[in-house]
Amino acid sequence: MAVVLITGASSGIGKETAALLASQGHKVYGAARRVNLIEEVPGVVPVKLDITDEESTRECVDFVMKEEGRIDVLVNNAGYGYFGAIETVPLEDARNQLEVNVFGLARLTKMVLPVMREQGGGRIVNISSVAGKITLYFGGWYNVSKFAVEAFSDALRAEVKPFGIDVVLIEPGSIKTGWGAIAADHLEESSKGTAYEKPALNEAFAMKKLYGVNLISSPSVVSKAISRAVNSRHPRVRYRPGTGAHAMLFFHAILPAKWWDSLVRMLGHDKVRKMASKLK
Repeated sequence: MAVVLITGASSGIGKETAALLASQGHKVYGAARRVNLIEEVPGVVPVKLDITDEESTRECVDFVMKEEGRIDVLVNNAGYGYFGAIETVPLEDARNQLEVNVFGLARLTKMVLPVMREQGGGRIVNISSVAGKITLYFGGWYNVSKFAVEAFSDALRAEVKPFGIDVVLIEPGSIKTGWGAIAADHLEESSKGTAYEKPALNEAFAMKKLYGVNLISSPSVVSKAISRAVNSRHPRVRYRPGTGAHAMLFFHAILPAKWWDSLVRMLGHDKVRKMASKLK
């Protein structure tokens, strides 16, 4: 049995993963701002956490340490997507995207590392995305955050390996959670009245349709990948679950950059909106 701390545990992938790990016999602490949503998950201990706040993060780690005296696994799952054209997304919103997805992750990791080093080992599982490897249409600032998580994790892995600490990346493709609708809402909000409005609204419409049907993977495929990363004696460096993850990375690797750019821009065309409107 491992002592697991997972962030963003109040919904979606985080909530499902917390439930799965608890059912496997691990002692799971689920952290989020909305702890009432974690209280309903059997076997998961809710912990209040605002990932952007230093004091809240410290209190979260201290609470787990007081209860268990160790943290074997940290799953950095908290994050969200703010979509919009680079030009139109306010820098305040861009900074907040990075504060949650990158600096919040880094803050908690830095607090947990001394614990793991002192106890002689541990495992850090960072939830990235295929968007940490390829750019998505109007996903610039989200891409920046996930590219940063990739670099952060690769650098950290080499640094902490001598202390018996593993660093694993999860790079999901399209997953049916509330993430898509939230990202689409942000895209609409940041694009209205701008030069990017028409293609952005088409893309937002297509995103909402895509994330509202059963053509993409359920959160369970990601929670199972995280479970493998937690339970494996020798985990892989990267796991890529979910619809399109391997395909997108393959085509990004083999296509010339200009061809890839053209493919990405197609997502903003009216014909994509018409195709998306037929999804049920």
